Amino acid sequence: MTLIYYKAIAALIIFISSLLTIIYPIKKHASIKHSESLELGEAFASGIFLGVAFFHMLPASIASFQTLWPDNHYPIAELICIIGFISLLFLERLSLITCHHHHHAGIPYILTLMLVIHSLIEGAALGINATLTQTLMIFIAIIAHKGSASFALCITLIRHNIPLKYMIAIMLFFSLSTPVGIFLGATLESLSHPLLEATFNAFATGSFFYMATLHHVQFHKRAQEESHGLLEFFLLVMGLSMMGLVAIWT
Repeated sequence: MTLIYYKAIAALIIFISSLLTIIYPIKKHASIKHSESLELGEAFASGIFLGVAFFHMLPASIASFQTLWPDNHYPIAELICIIGFISLLFLERLSLITCHHHHHAGIPYILTLMLVIHSLIEGAALGINATLTQTLMIFIAIIAHKGSASFALCITLIRHNIPLKYMIAIMLFFSLSTPVGIFLGATLESLSHPLLEATFNAFATGSFFYMATLHHVQFHKRAQEESHGLLEFFLLVMGLSMMGLVAIWT
């Protein structure tokens, strides 16, 4: 079985898992608290995102730019990485300002936009990978992260009294965003254009770094007295360490 089939299966599983996560909150239609298991999964995914970004994607981008322009000594890959990080930080800060000025009425739609952008980047990173090992690790990270993001978005829609038909449409749109990203990434990989791949890998590195750090902290806003905060940190380090080990053999 070729890698493209594995990516297609991954896209289908991610889509289904994203929809399954929202069945319970929609059925109960209540302000359910974000579960600890989803938060732990999010922490583990953050560690994998960090590892994928700095052990695999950024080094690959740097090597590609060095091959393309051997006489260039400016850190182009690092610059694009920073642009990716700053871009998501800007979008999230802009969304917070917009929500504040609209008396929180736009929160569900702005949150949807932010999560869709994240999901597209995650999916494209999976789709553009040319090795089964890295594709599998990104898939694990997305599965662990997608359920948490899907659950949080659904709860936000419920709390803002979004009509059921619009809620289902929004969740379908969000659930499809990662598979669409996988398709776009796989298309980009099939073109075999080194400059495009190097640029995307560098940009995705910055995006993954943001999602695994500032976005993770903003998303949870953990209370200091919560006892399993250290467990989250341990799982983040575990995900990061796994990718460090994978880097030895890839």
